[in-house]
Amino acid sequence: MKMYFSLFRMKLIAGMQYRAAAWAGIAAQFFWGFMVIMIYEAFYRSSSAGNLPMDFDQVCRYVWLQQAFLHLFNLWNRDNELLEMITSGTVSYELCRPLELFPFWYARLLGQRLAGTVLRCVPVLMIASLLPGAYRMTLPPSVPHALLFLAALTVAMLLATAINMFVYILTFKLMNAGGATLIVSAFSEFLSGSLIAIPFMPKALQYVLYVLPFRYTADFPFRFYTGNIPMTEGLWSLAAAVGWLAVLYLLGAVLMKRALRTAVLQGG
Repeated sequence: MKMYFSLFRMKLIAGMQYRAAAWAGIAAQFFWGFMVIMIYEAFYRSSSAGNLPMDFDQVCRYVWLQQAFLHLFNLWNRDNELLEMITSGTVSYELCRPLELFPFWYARLLGQRLAGTVLRCVPVLMIASLLPGAYRMTLPPSVPHALLFLAALTVAMLLATAINMFVYILTFKLMNAGGATLIVSAFSEFLSGSLIAIPFMPKALQYVLYVLPFRYTADFPFRFYTGNIPMTEGLWSLAAAVGWLAVLYLLGAVLMKRALRTAVLQGG
């Protein structure tokens, strides 16, 4: 475990060196956040229905949380160095290490996610908290909400990394990094509520998404923070997220071992 933690810490420190990229990312996230909020505002102004699934101020907080923790839960992020190892055959050097490959890469990706988040989340949340009216980022409804949100955010980070590991497992099979990334990210980004908040989707689709694990990476923690999900449902959802994390981690580890047994490395 010390070796896995050392790799996690190394990637965390290395990722926090890219401050210029972080500031550029913050500017892009604010631009995107304002654009999404304006789209929702136009929808709310034009809607004649009075029973919308979320209040407008909840939607604004939901969007700012998405932008602040984008690197923590996004499922389209990838480590090009690892993908290059797989497609070029240099992954054979990784197999020489006296370590399990799945947790080793998992710790590496986890450190990268956390580093990108630490650099971006505080400036985004601080600036968003200074905005006027309903656009302002506010604190959660209560202290228990805040504590459960932190627990849900931690599980979301671990779950998103577990799902992201399937990109590398698929790359062993497809030998095409772009195809594997598109397969995982295209489905997961929509199913997690990153593009459209799940309460705004058709009811039949919502029932399906509530069964799948993707909503626990974005939809559940952010809606719970805004108060759109009550405490009792939040506790059950957190338990379900932990269950999905255990299932996907173990499944990924098994599939990685099978992929390594049948992997054909370039050159023999």
